[in-house]
Amino acid sequence: MYDKNKFAKILGYVMGVFWAGYLIFIGTSLAFGLADMVPNREPYDVMNAAVLIFILALDFLMRIPFQKTPTQEVKPYLLLPVNRNRLIDFLLIRSGISTFNLIWLFLFIPFSIITIPKFFGVMGVLAYLIGIWLLIIANNYWYLLCRTLISEAIWWVLLPIAFYAGIGCLIFIPKDSLLFYFFMNLGEGFIQGNLLYFLSILLVTLLLWLINRQIMSKLIYAELAKVDDSQIKHVSEYKFFERYGEIGEYMRLELKMLLRNRRCKGALRSVAIVVLAFSSILSFSTVYDGRFMTSFICVYNFAVFGMIILSQIMSFEGNYIDGLMSRKESIFNLLKAKYYIYSIGEIIPFVLMIPAIVMGKLTLLGAFAWFFYTIGFIYFCFFQLAVYNKQTVA
Repeated sequence: MYDKNKFAKILGYVMGVFWAGYLIFIGTSLAFGLADMVPNREPYDVMNAAVLIFILALDFLMRIPFQKTPTQEVKPYLLLPVNRNRLIDFLLIRSGISTFNLIWLFLFIPFSIITIPKFFGVMGVLAYLIGIWLLIIANNYWYLLCRTLISEAIWWVLLPIAFYAGIGCLIFIPKDSLLFYFFMNLGEGFIQGNLLYFLSILLVTLLLWLINRQIMSKLIYAELAKVDDSQIKHVSEYKFFERYGEIGEYMRLELKMLLRNRRCKGALRSVAIVVLAFSSILSFSTVYDGRFMTSFICVYNFAVFGMIILSQIMSFEGNYIDGLMSRKESIFNLLKAKYYIYSIGEIIPFVLMIPAIVMGKLTLLGAFAWFFYTIGFIYFCFFQLAVYNKQTVA
């Protein structure tokens, strides 16, 4: 077990270094690229006014497969003799100081070092990075609020879509947009060390923290007091899987879990809406016509399904693994069935990418390449987690 955990840590460090290097490369490219694209403005002004909101939106999307809400994490602690509000406070504070909120600094550090010192020196760089970090923390609590509401009613997914899409549109429309200059002044306020801007972000963060605390406290009590009284009207047996023997039986069980387990159903709905929104924007808008954003959307659309479900591979099976191991059943066939189900599921994002292919935003060969890259390399990495996942998920 020690060797497995050690290998998992090493693999995590390698992937972390890879993504850190990738973000450093992007930050350096933006520093020089924005200077060439908009020569009449400083690169940091363009970054703050036009690019920052899209980075915050990407940060929101990146949290979906990796970050749980405190309402999901608090249940194991409920048996402890600790006040529930204190537990929520602890989980919210832990979320705010998480190292996940530092990831984007790998992009902003090289960008700010290249663009800011010639006018504001080293102190300007440090002040700007602190301001960006505070914005990411505020975005973290905004994500927790939206994710908690979405888990209660799927229609809340329109809230973050309207928020980021609305701001993204209003920055460029009309031509002299107030939001454009607001974000530009916000970034300059950070660089100049203006306490008013820092205090404003801290106030917004505190407000989001209090709203999260209030909503999560109510939801936890409601969850504890809830009594389920429902009748099953129709049960799908998926009998067409019977012809495939043991693997078919495992495929049927996996499909039932995805469509009946509340956590899986909520994740699938969220993923479907996000993929549909991204595909529509890529197909019928010019916002993401750049090579980097097109590649990012393709990778995200194909991989997000696996990121959310397969990152917890064999964790759901932990509820009955003892019974499974007491019989002459093949774990290899179970994993093979999972691979077949999730590979077939990749047809859905492929179909949703067809409008982008028709509109010339993506080539058919490129779509096939991302499809096979996902079910090949990316799924290979996720299925390796079956060796290291030790925690049972209900």
